Amino acid sequence: MLGEGVELYTETFGNEASPGIIFCHGFGGSARNFRLQARLLEKDFRVTLFDLRGHARSPAPEGAESYRIEALLSDLDELVQAQRSPLILAGLSLGAKLSLDYALLHPERVRALVLASYPTSGDVETRRTWALGFADAIEKRGLDEAGAEFVWGERSRFDPKGAKLIRQGLLEHSPQALAHLQRELLAASPSPERLAPQLRELDVPTCLIAGTDDPESLGPCRQLAKLLPHAELHELENAGHVVNLTRPTLFNQILLEFLAKLPPGA
Repeated sequence: MLGEGVELYTETFGNEASPGIIFCHGFGGSARNFRLQARLLEKDFRVTLFDLRGHARSPAPEGAESYRIEALLSDLDELVQAQRSPLILAGLSLGAKLSLDYALLHPERVRALVLASYPTSGDVETRRTWALGFADAIEKRGLDEAGAEFVWGERSRFDPKGAKLIRQGLLEHSPQALAHLQRELLAASPSPERLAPQLRELDVPTCLIAGTDDPESLGPCRQLAKLLPHAELHELENAGHVVNLTRPTLFNQILLEFLAKLPPGA
């Protein structure tokens, strides 16, 4: 799939005549993160998974500007427009942010949203410091040592099981791409309050999912639940950041129940 010269790696499940749903993984993840959900839904949906630019099997273009929010949203738009819309967008962490940002730009193309572990907390400076520090560490000491410090080490913001899952996939990505994403996108993301006027006008059914052991995402999900007019919030006890993999049975149950409530073609 072409997007600004980037041919993204994609996987599809189900048949083209079924309603569409696109899953978007988080920073440091890949299409593999949502294969459980793809197999769960392939009988009733045309499911698309993909690797973000700079991740896994997708290309990693040079230049910091290639990793700004506009570039990633352009990639997502290519995927959406290749199918019949409106369709459902589902994402985790950075993928949740991209899905919501896309819906704000093109609400007519989005049937519903599933936003898990939305990433931007109200403490913008703390998030910015973490992202910039991670980027600097990648360039100075390499991805393995930087990941040990910021993802699965003592300073990790992730639960142990989530950190282990992230580590399994992190080292297959382009180090420079991840550093660019930290600086150009994650460090610059606004909190939900900054988007409040647009969020209050978004007429799209939304399912929010967050783990109680992930306060950096639980807070933003609670804020979004108050701002979005058609949102439901699910707080998963004893769950961390990567909720679809650490609590797959409960996550899948919530997902199926939400999708079953959607009006046909709504």
